[in-house]
Amino acid sequence: MDSNSFYSKLSDSQAAFTFDSVLLRPGKAIIEPKDADISTNFSKGIRLSIPFISSPMDTVTESRMAIAMARRGGIGVIHRNCSAEEELDMVKAVKRAESFIIRDVITIGKDKTVKDAFQIMQKHYISGLPVVENGKLVGIITNRDVRDEDPSARIADVMTKDVVTASDAISEADAVALMRKEKIEKLPVVGKDGSFEGLITYKDVKVKGKYKNALRDNDGRLLVSAAVSPFDLDRAKALANVADQLLIDVAHFHNANVMSATKRIIDEIGKPVIVGNLGTREGVLDAMSQLDEGVAGLRMGLGSGSICITSDVTRAGSPTLYAVSQAAGALEELGVKGVPVIADGGMKNGGDAALAFAFGADAVMFGYVFAACDESPTPILDIEGKQFKKHRGMGSKAARERGAIVDRYADSGGKKIAEGIEMLVPYKGRVDDVIDELVGEVKAAIGYAGKTSVAEMKQAQVLRSPPREKKQV
Repeated sequence: MDSNSFYSKLSDSQAAFTFDSVLLRPGKAIIEPKDADISTNFSKGIRLSIPFISSPMDTVTESRMAIAMARRGGIGVIHRNCSAEEELDMVKAVKRAESFIIRDVITIGKDKTVKDAFQIMQKHYISGLPVVENGKLVGIITNRDVRDEDPSARIADVMTKDVVTASDAISEADAVALMRKEKIEKLPVVGKDGSFEGLITYKDVKVKGKYKNALRDNDGRLLVSAAVSPFDLDRAKALANVADQLLIDVAHFHNANVMSATKRIIDEIGKPVIVGNLGTREGVLDAMSQLDEGVAGLRMGLGSGSICITSDVTRAGSPTLYAVSQAAGALEELGVKGVPVIADGGMKNGGDAALAFAFGADAVMFGYVFAACDESPTPILDIEGKQFKKHRGMGSKAARERGAIVDRYADSGGKKIAEGIEMLVPYKGRVDDVIDELVGEVKAAIGYAGKTSVAEMKQAQVLRSPPREKKQV
């Protein structure tokens, strides 16, 4: 190497700004903030009503969070730090949560016990079970039926046998009217031969009417994404049949083995996937070159998350604003349209999200923010009169000890170092309220920048600014 290259290495290095070192340059407002369009794309074929994604972390996104996100028009990515069966069950729970007729229904046989029914209902957070034998509906059992019964009693002896049913041709309005008339909350759907076809619940129909901007598939079911390892083809194939979008979940996607394994997954499932994490122009160009139409989206940012210490322990990283600008520039260089860029890491509010849009992101992924909500998987902790929830990086010692996520940071036999930490985040309540706050902040930022939408924010100007003193908010 020429000695001159060493002399110039620092002077020729690129600036990698963080959220604290830039500001949006105010522009002439042409709309009121409340009128800003914050719809955007998550992946090829999936458009969000709000530009927010909950991160695939085991202290952030399981089925409850994903349901809440989809109801508001965002999307949750189910984490993979669990068995394939557990992840598949979580995805199925989201798909069951709000369809008019639930097709993938959890049922029970008449020879099972009250104890069995109680355990199933507790595990799946449901209040009733159709009783099915040889594909035919023979009864229904609810919480009220099992509450005071002998746990060893047979389902056949305590179930409701004279069940009100409907055909799958029934309309939502007629289903609601029938349930009100009969004072029931669950309406089994049966075929002409008595075969069990599905279930309509009063709660699901009413909730569906409440969330007008929810993300739903053609069957009225909520949309959900799922994280997979590039090296777990079996899991990817199982999830591809249920989840609406797969996301390849590794810390450093720009890796020859990772890319070739991802190519195999794309070929096997026949669907494009979101890839990441990436941090450079070269990484994006290589991914697009090798995977081409198989890329449904790009997840950008390395080492800049609140609980990620990759940049501390390895001194390697790509801050989120730099990473998304690299992706947006690379896609423009290639002339590629329709591949969304997802900003991942280090964002704490809607203003940070707006900066990410200005640097080229289409949507933003939050971990820290949503970990603080009711719907995250961890319990609320009361410490000296204040409430907290636990949040941890997927490269943390505790997350790695769970076992299923180890290959996010290295293939088997690779690195043994922890690249994440655990922390307590102040409890913030319902995710609905947090999303309302984020929406308000993003819309206000769009207004200040003189733009009208998330898409237009890519033309917003920014100012270099010295790191600002942290203020209590």
